Amino acid sequence: MDKVLAMEILVVVCGLVLFIVLFKRKFQWLIHLFLRMATGAISVLWINSILAGQGIAVSVGLNLISLLTSGILGIPGVALLYAIVLTKNL
Repeated sequence: MDKVLAMEILVVVCGLVLFIVLFKRKFQWLIHLFLRMATGAISVLWINSILAGQGIAVSVGLNLISLLTSGILGIPGVALLYAIVLTKNL
């Protein structure tokens, strides 16, 4: 094997290891974001059905903004969405 080819392979392998180490945290953050978005969507649908069953005309729609709000902020984000809808209905 040529020395230049060996050095190129070594640089590529080191680059891959560095890439995996650096983006491991970002990948975990994205997974947690998507899990919080799914949990937020399920809780919004659940709360909407409970409020509709009680005859309360307050519901939060599911769209990109509401999913990102619940994904970034979590349960307080869902509460914020309902607070915004309640203040809009005053």
